[in-house]
Amino acid sequence: MSIFRSGMSKTRQSFLGRLTQMLGSGPKITDETWDDIEALLLQADVGPKTTAAVIAATQKRAAKEGIREPDEKLKNALKASLRELLDDPPPLNISGRPLSIVLIVGVNGSGKTTTIGKLANRLNNYNKRKVILAAGDTFRAAAIEQLQQWGERTGVPVIANKPGADPAAVVYDATAAARARGRDVLLVDTAGRLHTNYNLMEELAKIKAVSTKIVPDAPHEVLLVLDGTTGQNAMQQALKFREMVDVTGIIVTKLDSTAKGGMIFSIYHELKLPVHYIGLGEKLEDLVLFQPDYFVDSLFDEE
Repeated sequence: MSIFRSGMSKTRQSFLGRLTQMLGSGPKITDETWDDIEALLLQADVGPKTTAAVIAATQKRAAKEGIREPDEKLKNALKASLRELLDDPPPLNISGRPLSIVLIVGVNGSGKTTTIGKLANRLNNYNKRKVILAAGDTFRAAAIEQLQQWGERTGVPVIANKPGADPAAVVYDATAAARARGRDVLLVDTAGRLHTNYNLMEELAKIKAVSTKIVPDAPHEVLLVLDGTTGQNAMQQALKFREMVDVTGIIVTKLDSTAKGGMIFSIYHELKLPVHYIGLGEKLEDLVLFQPDYFVDSLFDEE
């Protein structure tokens, strides 16, 4: 898919460029070869733990297939080891009930509110769902205004209150509005929280508890938005959010702006969480469904 190739160009140029230089660098695979591969993966922000797993899997493949030279076969073995880490994301759990509630969480600056607007557009146009938005980030007036702008742009209703209002009350009002208007998916924006701020994380847990009281088993998804440019720092954010609100899936933004796209592999290997969507640009349609084959191909394919 061309959008994957163009969106992942910065990571590919760094990753594939160094890999191409490494291949053919000697008559046989040596310890230095594996050190180079390790450095390559770490530079792409695959992370130490996941990198070690990839190296071990690639070494096993090389031994089984009799690969002794740093050539195209070794490249393919590395590609297969990386692809093995990824699973196709399951469909979002937003079907089979009159109203599904999805909480969108993440730290300040992750692109969360913009992502909500793009996701609402996708669900409306691609999934044919009737979406409504809740402006649960009441700490910043700008956040409410930004979400309302996205609502106007995508034709999706936004339920909001004054800045400083109780976010849980906004969720309550939005749920009532969703039912009254026959909407079947409620996307809830939440304040951008630093994962180290205990009080704010507790407020997020309160929003979750209120949604459960209103709609059985809600929230049906809790999607964490991670800024792809932060690389391994995003992993620590994910661990904290998962402790507080049982994160069910990930959306990674700004992958077009970074050479650190390898963090996707760490999310799967270490967090065991699916990546549902990735952001590959600023346009409305640049939030795309994560597809592992396209993603891995975009890192390795020269053409």
